[in-house]
Amino acid sequence: MNFSLARLGLATLITLTFMAGLHAESSVRSIHDLKKLQTTINKVVKKVQPATVSIFSAKNGASGSGVIVSSDGLILTAGHVVRGAEEMTVIFSDGKQAHAKVLGANYTRDSAMIQITDQGSWPYVSLGHSKGLQTGDLVIALGHAGGYDPVRSAPVRFGRVISTSSNGFLNTNCTLIGGDSGGPLFDLNGRLIAIHSSIGYSLKINNHTGIDNFINDWHKLKNEDTWGQLGGNSLDDPDNPVLGIYTVPTRSGGIAVELVIKGGPAFKAGLRRGDIIRSINDQYIRNPRRLNAIIFQFNAGDTVKIRVTRGKETITRLVTLGRRGDFKW
Repeated sequence: MNFSLARLGLATLITLTFMAGLHAESSVRSIHDLKKLQTTINKVVKKVQPATVSIFSAKNGASGSGVIVSSDGLILTAGHVVRGAEEMTVIFSDGKQAHAKVLGANYTRDSAMIQITDQGSWPYVSLGHSKGLQTGDLVIALGHAGGYDPVRSAPVRFGRVISTSSNGFLNTNCTLIGGDSGGPLFDLNGRLIAIHSSIGYSLKINNHTGIDNFINDWHKLKNEDTWGQLGGNSLDDPDNPVLGIYTVPTRSGGIAVELVIKGGPAFKAGLRRGDIIRSINDQYIRNPRRLNAIIFQFNAGDTVKIRVTRGKETITRLVTLGRRGDFKW
C-alpha cells in the first residue's frame, strides 16, 4: 500500500505538526518535508504490515487484530479481544491462515499474548518503548478495521500522541473502528510502541496500552497467567453470564474464591470465600482464563454444576448463572 500524505493536504500536515509542539518526531514545513515524511511512512508500513494480523475465535465470536513480535509466532493483542477464548485463528493480509493458542492476559492493562501453534517462521516487528513518548510524537496505526477483508491489506492511519498516563496508556488521534482493537501502533522507526485498546466515541481520540505494559508482564503473560479486570470497556457486555465471584490462581491447581458477591449466583448456591473451584460441568478448571472460557459457553439463566474443595471436603453445587449488568463489580 502506498500511503499518500499529499491527499491530506500540505496545510493540514503543517497544522498537525505545529499543534504537536516541540516534542514531535518530525516537522513539515515544505513539499520536500511532506514527501520525506511520506517516504518514511511507506517504508515503515512495508516493513510491519506483513506482521499485522486479524484474529478471531469461531467458538465464541471473539475477534480483533494483533501483531507478531517473534519469528516463532508470538502475537500481542488486547485483553478484551481474547476474553473467553482459548484458541484463535490468525489471518494474514494475503489470506493465509494459522492456528494459535491464547496464552496470558492482564485485563486491567487490556494486554494479552497468543502463540501460533503451526510450524513456520513468521514475519515479525521490533519492540520499542512507550514510557518516553510525549504529546505530539507522530505515530502510525495499523489494524484490520472492520475485520479481515481479502480485497485490501490492513489500513494505515497516521496521527500523533494526544496524551500519556501514569498507568502506561496513551491516547492518539489515529482514527480507529471496530476490528482495530488489538492492532499495533508504531513510531516512525517502525518500532511497536502500543496496542489499540478502547475506541473513543468520536473514533479520533483512541486509547492504546503501551508496549511497556507488555514488557513488564512478559513472563507472566507468556506463562499463561490471567489476572485483572476490564473496566469501562464497551465490549464488556452487560449480558455476559457470571458466577458473581472474584478468583485467584492457586499453586496446587484449581482457582480459589477470593470474594463472593452478596446476593449473586455463587452466594445463593452456597459457595464461600476460600473454596477451591475444581471443575464446572466436569470440565477441569486450571486458571481464571479457563473458567471464563467455560462460563462463556453458557447464557445468563443457565445452570451449571460446580465442584469445589472446602478444606478436606469435596462439594458439588448447582449454580444458576447471573447477568453481569445486574451486579456491581
